Amino acid sequence: MTRFGLTRGKYSVRIAETEDDVRAAQKLRHEVFIASRGAPVSEKTAAGIDSDDFDADCDHVLIEERRTGKLVCCFRLLPLKNGEEIGRSYSAQYYELSNLKTFPGPIVEMGRFCIHPDHRDSEVLRIAWGAMTRYVDTRGFELLCGCSSFEGNDAQAYADAFALLKDKHLAPTRWLPRPKAPNIFKFAKLLRFKRPDNRQAMRLMPPLLRGYLSLGGWVSDHAVIDRDLNTLHVFTGLEVKRVPLRKVQLLRQA
Repeated sequence: MTRFGLTRGKYSVRIAETEDDVRAAQKLRHEVFIASRGAPVSEKTAAGIDSDDFDADCDHVLIEERRTGKLVCCFRLLPLKNGEEIGRSYSAQYYELSNLKTFPGPIVEMGRFCIHPDHRDSEVLRIAWGAMTRYVDTRGFELLCGCSSFEGNDAQAYADAFALLKDKHLAPTRWLPRPKAPNIFKFAKLLRFKRPDNRQAMRLMPPLLRGYLSLGGWVSDHAVIDRDLNTLHVFTGLEVKRVPLRKVQLLRQA
């Protein structure tokens, strides 16, 4: 297990070490992904937790309020030796990722990123990116990937955001994910003639995805419609060696 401690302002970061730590993250995930979004309650989520079989193989990052110890943000990180293990990822349930099987270096999948509704401020995002940077640096990962989610299932409501992704941020052909899930929105094809309002597009873009894009990240050419969690999500990748040095230094300062 990778261990680290980070503090910034009123927040601190650590890796979950006990079952109670993981359960706290699962409860926050339920509050954010299920309860607050009106997602349908299933037999698995009726107990007030959001959990799956991937949790056991992940490091769970906890961001807490230093004064109270309250958990305000969490996410999980799944290490993969290289592209040959991409089929083990959560994302592989929804995307055909065989193009990534030839990726030569270590990969880490980041998932289930959520922030408590009362603590959605830029400071939490900054320390979260700082934590991810230290994790990547410590373990030598070369690709950070995962699913970036838009709230709700109405793809047209995010037309400008998807059109901007289509114009400027599609994955390189050699890594491009192909469709696999039964319900998808093929925005690169359906919006091929749409010119986005860039300001509106960035306003609609989820904060985590904005972070990926600002570092040179790329996305799939389609979004998956996930009715269980009442979201739309795109596969997102960030090749660590391609992040500009100036931005890497800023992340390390966090």
